[in-house]
Amino acid sequence: MFDRNGPLKITTTAAVAALLAGCSLLPGGDSDEEQSIAVGTTSAPSVLDPAGAWDQSWELFRNVYQTLTTFTNSSGKPDPEAAKSCRFTDSESKVYRCTLRKGLKFSNGDPVNAEAVRFSLQRVLDIDADSGPADLLGSLDRVETPDHRTVVFHLKKSDATFPYVLATPAASLVNPAVYPGDALLEGNNISGSGPYELAGYKANKRAVLARNPSYKGTAEVQNETVTIRYFPGDSSGMVQAFKDGAVDVTFRGLTPKQIRGFQESSADGNDNVELTEIAGKEIRYLVFNPKFEWAGNEAVRKAVAELIDRKALTRNVYDRTAEPLYSMVPAGIAGHTNAFFEAYGEPSREKAEQTLREAGITQKVPLTLWYTTDRYGSTMKKEFEEIARQLNGSGLFDITVKGRPWNEYQKAYEEYPVFGRGWFPDFPDADTYVSSFVGKSNVFNIPYDTPKITGKLLPESRKEGDRGIASGIFADAQTILAQDARLLPLWQGKVYVAAHKDIAGVEWSIDPSTIMRMWELNRKASW
Repeated sequence: MFDRNGPLKITTTAAVAALLAGCSLLPGGDSDEEQSIAVGTTSAPSVLDPAGAWDQSWELFRNVYQTLTTFTNSSGKPDPEAAKSCRFTDSESKVYRCTLRKGLKFSNGDPVNAEAVRFSLQRVLDIDADSGPADLLGSLDRVETPDHRTVVFHLKKSDATFPYVLATPAASLVNPAVYPGDALLEGNNISGSGPYELAGYKANKRAVLARNPSYKGTAEVQNETVTIRYFPGDSSGMVQAFKDGAVDVTFRGLTPKQIRGFQESSADGNDNVELTEIAGKEIRYLVFNPKFEWAGNEAVRKAVAELIDRKALTRNVYDRTAEPLYSMVPAGIAGHTNAFFEAYGEPSREKAEQTLREAGITQKVPLTLWYTTDRYGSTMKKEFEEIARQLNGSGLFDITVKGRPWNEYQKAYEEYPVFGRGWFPDFPDADTYVSSFVGKSNVFNIPYDTPKITGKLLPESRKEGDRGIASGIFADAQTILAQDARLLPLWQGKVYVAAHKDIAGVEWSIDPSTIMRMWELNRKASW
């Protein structure tokens, strides 16, 4: 798509026209004009409507929609974004008041006002899409709009994490004149107020972002246009496009072999590519569905927990580009413990056999493990084959592995005895690694009744405005999750971004919830 022999300086209009046409751009133009950047990723949006997605679609939403609060730095604390200011007005963290910035507009020119904010959040709850983020807004009772710039959120119960929730794409602001209140938006003509407009879109192929001239917020946009190219489940195609110069930056989906290749190339003196490693908060885990006979058996789940060799998994499959994880709350998040290691220790066939025999299980346990073929990169298949090898190698299990494309996979969790999921945090707090998976309604739509967590620990933690203090409560929650073993953490990832040497801003582009802020990317002036 791009002629890398001549870096381009072009206007937004010219860039968008050329990108939509899919043609190469010739060098030249005024030196003051910005240059277009192409980003490759294996994670494509499932929908374009924030009410319908609690998944990788957030990568795009963050760049085209605005939220009241946002994470402006690595501290992980939410700051005002579309809002000029926000604060709790009571001592119980149940009433949250925001005042909007002046002059906010949607991309079509309509005003972003208090009623638009109320509409945006209420429709997420009203639509309650199966794959949507309504559960994240579960503590919201009602929204008042005393004037066109003031929004008052009344919560059902104390929830000090609500400012964090408002910073997630689940709370994206959408135009009431464009989006239906009772159904998901059809088509690609979205209307947001974020740093970019969506100038062009082809599902699973590309999204063309053009700088939004009406944007008002904290982002300092460093480029005029960005094209996101999607390579679902095809990291080899993404890397080849990167090598060919059709992609400037690769984000999400690099395999360990590809990462190692970039590292070795750099060690050999090749300075054409810069590989940036960023501490990640992504986790990978297994989910057991208790409606199935074997997956619902606590002894079976614990035997799996006693057999899984995370060190071998991260070594054999991920070439140590991931770290073994022994809790649903990863390292680097306040409140992390090694609850599963404390409960099950090092992998042991003897302990697993004893656990099964004490439960009266003497046969090989048949289990089918499901994974998605195109969500988390091409290594997912190898990961599940390694898990099957470990379990079958014990002689205690008879494991079958099956896969499905993401759009089918995420709609059918209730059909899988055991399935794999990855989790990129909604916000950088232990709450999102616990509350998202428990209760009658959760991200899987498979009820997980944990009265002590949902009825005691989470409510207690959400009363505490000091999240450092609140993190202590999550140690008990992690112990309960380990004892139940309905969720089995496997590993914690790192974020790797490969970029051509003329690209700057990569180190600032990943926010605390590991979403890429495309506006931070730019071409080095000296290039």
